[in-house]
Amino acid sequence: MDGDPQRVPDVDARSGDRATYRALVRDAVHDAIAVLLPVACSGCGRADRAVCTECRSALAPEPRRIERAGLAIWAGLEYAGVAAAVLGAFKDGARTDAASALVPALRASLRSALADVSTGSPVEVCTIPSTPAVRRARGYVPVDVLLKRCGIRPTAVLALARERLDQAGLDADARRRNAAGGLVARGRRPSTGRESWSVDAAGARLQGRRFLLVDDIVTTGSTLAEAVRAIAAAGGETAAIAVLAETPRRLPERAAISRETLRDFAAQGGYGGMTGVADPPFRTG
Repeated sequence: MDGDPQRVPDVDARSGDRATYRALVRDAVHDAIAVLLPVACSGCGRADRAVCTECRSALAPEPRRIERAGLAIWAGLEYAGVAAAVLGAFKDGARTDAASALVPALRASLRSALADVSTGSPVEVCTIPSTPAVRRARGYVPVDVLLKRCGIRPTAVLALARERLDQAGLDADARRRNAAGGLVARGRRPSTGRESWSVDAAGARLQGRRFLLVDDIVTTGSTLAEAVRAIAAAGGETAAIAVLAETPRRLPERAAISRETLRDFAAQGGYGGMTGVADPPFRTG
């Protein structure tokens, strides 16, 4: 009979057996590949997998609600230690093989952010665009790669309104100046169907639309604040913000003993982000 509770344990057991079998096969394949094509862990550098078991454990999601630039933001990890090393390698070291280890934390952040959103009109996902130079250098868009693994395709809403500097290495005031007015919302002219980057043209298009703004890492929050402004100027609403990792507040005194690249020491409250990788330098856009 359908719904017979006596059948549920058997189904669960079979599902568990299949999952265990798939995991064993996957591990065996990875071990074989590691013999033929040795790889170092992107978190600790040990010869093993793209991300070793210990480093994967260190990337376990710890979603937390933080505030930056007056915005409520959900983050899945603290950007430090293993998380900083793996994320830095993934973004700027061409270690796309580390993506799967970062997905759980981003997924947890997205779920937490959406839990705060009231019911109503649908919520679309949008991301912060990178500069053309950064896109060319990487060859891929890190946030989009992670979102795709979460089964999400972001809406192309934001674009750069002008050229701007790479945020890496800028203090908090410089970040705010660099980000201000740097983004514009995207719309289409009803008469031609052509894309327009004019706020006025996009306004009616975004009216009544809600967005979940997603980025990989938040430091001072200046870029996210600019994105929220651009969406609002076009008539849209930022319903929630989720990031993979947040740069913790640190004391400048730690710079003398750290091998990591320190950013934003001039920001309020001794705000300083560490990239966790020295080469190549970390980019925030």
